[in-house]
Amino acid sequence: MANVVWHTKLRIYLDLNREDLDHPDKPDLWDVVYRTQQYYAARDIPVSERELQCGGVCRDAGIEAWMYLRLRANGRREAVHEHAEDEDRHTGPMSDEHKAYQERILRAAAEGGFSGDSEVRTRSGRGWIQTDALVEGTGGRRIGWEVQLSTAGTEGPRSVRARASKAAKNGITPAWHTDRLDYAERHDTQWTRSNRLPAKVIAKNGDLRVISGYRALDFWHCDERALYMCPYGVRRCGKEHVTPRPRDIFFDDLVRATAAGEIVPVEHRPLTKIHRFWVTHEDRRRLEELDPNAELPPARQPSTPPTRHSPRPPTCRPDVPVGENPAPSSPIPVQPTTPAAETIPKLEAHPPLVPTPHPPGRDQSDLPAELVALQQAADEEGRKMSGVGDQDRDTQRAAWRQAAAAAQAAVTAYARFKRLNRYEVEQSLRQATRHIAAHEPTKQPTVP
Repeated sequence: MANVVWHTKLRIYLDLNREDLDHPDKPDLWDVVYRTQQYYAARDIPVSERELQCGGVCRDAGIEAWMYLRLRANGRREAVHEHAEDEDRHTGPMSDEHKAYQERILRAAAEGGFSGDSEVRTRSGRGWIQTDALVEGTGGRRIGWEVQLSTAGTEGPRSVRARASKAAKNGITPAWHTDRLDYAERHDTQWTRSNRLPAKVIAKNGDLRVISGYRALDFWHCDERALYMCPYGVRRCGKEHVTPRPRDIFFDDLVRATAAGEIVPVEHRPLTKIHRFWVTHEDRRRLEELDPNAELPPARQPSTPPTRHSPRPPTCRPDVPVGENPAPSSPIPVQPTTPAAETIPKLEAHPPLVPTPHPPGRDQSDLPAELVALQQAADEEGRKMSGVGDQDRDTQRAAWRQAAAAAQAAVTAYARFKRLNRYEVEQSLRQATRHIAAHEPTKQPTVP
């Protein structure tokens, strides 16, 4: 039995504990719904077609459990599950490990000077939110801890995203903790994970380490000295990037830091998928101050099973603006013999360059002369680095980065316009500039 019913036709919750079913604007709602159920029962209509579902534990777990109503002789209203396994889901005892986590969360919060309570129900529109442990933090901050352990099933709860979104709309920051790897690798909310431990280990005051879900952000400049690969799939783009690194933290410290606002949730869409995790408040502030064009790639999970496709995104993938449909492309893009002169957009930050004549012995008609000139200018600025002193090195490095960025932007625009593989265009361009440099005649000094 359950006290909350979801009416699939009226799209409302019915709280049988209330005389008005929690709908004071509909005083005769119970009579209408109950007479309708009696009408269905008299005509042997299946329970699955009587428009009533469990609106409590079953609905929170993403399960459609059909119900029917009955009225006891003492006037008690009851909603009964059609199947016994659905009824058992309500009476299933909470595991000792789950209870130990609830007690540890509240104890850690109290040691930090924060109040909290377990199994807290919060009104949310016509329904409510039930939180395993709710911690009241500083500045009106409320952290709602949900514990999902190995006893929750192989697939886990299917309504995590909806429950986390409902909590966030009601001013509760969702914090989900688990001991299962497959739960922690999901991105429907900010999951944290610890090792699978018995209840007596979880309950004691020893160190309980969080091994997944908390990360540190590395901010770096994409140049030749960078330790990370460029997230755009090019050699070096000259922009600022940020890379998350997994970092361990003690569970008690995480509970207190989230309540104090020192550790905050982050969600980001690097390509097509949102990644959610926890970072320090300072890292999130720096991330918000970063260039909006900078991307936050997902941190690599060493335990992720191997896949058949490459982990890197395609380098020729166009950036389609929101609201626009990408133009259809043929399976094998055909490169024209002579590109139009307007294939490369004018770069206002770079002065117009004189097209370089094609050297004899090699046909360079497949690349625009302006594109070759931009790459030559970048290579020339790079060669100048070896001949400058320490005082002028920073100035020359800035000029080199500007020229390299102009060349990379031109390569991207050309490959996108022609629907070609950007990496192949860049390789062809570098081969062309090396060929031109090898065939350039050596300048002879003039004799007076």
